[in-house]
Amino acid sequence: MTSQKLAGQQSSLTLPLSAEQSDWLKGTIRDVPDFPKKGIVFKDLTTMMKDPRAFSFVLNVLSEKCRSLKPTVIVGIEARGFILAPAIAHQLDVGFVPVRKPGKLPWHTEKVSYDLEYGQDTIEVHKDAVNKTDRVIIIDDLLATGGTALAAKQLMEKLEAQVIACGFLVELDFLAGRARVEGSDKTEVFSVVHF
Repeated sequence: MTSQKLAGQQSSLTLPLSAEQSDWLKGTIRDVPDFPKKGIVFKDLTTMMKDPRAFSFVLNVLSEKCRSLKPTVIVGIEARGFILAPAIAHQLDVGFVPVRKPGKLPWHTEKVSYDLEYGQDTIEVHKDAVNKTDRVIIIDDLLATGGTALAAKQLMEKLEAQVIACGFLVELDFLAGRARVEGSDKTEVFSVVHF
């Protein structure tokens, strides 16, 4: 089936995708070996985003999934989550909240630090970005080990918002990040493409 037919299928706006749809999208993502360090195969999503049919399809799938959960806010994680989350928020007519690296936000912030493979990182959000009446969906480009997404979830919970789901364009199943993000509260996790 052609990419135009796959992108135009009305029934294709639901998750999980068919094998044919998944294979089509995987074909638009470039593998970059040994980036950012030797032994890692980096999933370069810029090639998919450059393809207008693939990118539109992905945004529509993510938007329809989010719409079904009735969020009040879409949260995007810096940096590539900023590409997806505002577009989804726009389609749903809800607010967008950026979660950023330290020192990037101009107002009072709340922060969470988390462990990386080598060291630690921190993310921040404005203290007034969400509140206990908000139903939040966190969006990022890729779910690997789940450290950043879990930190974003903890950040939202510090501000008393209800995290109803976390969504991703790509999930690397072999790194088992889903279990970390779901946690004991079984937060819904969804991804468009799985490797």
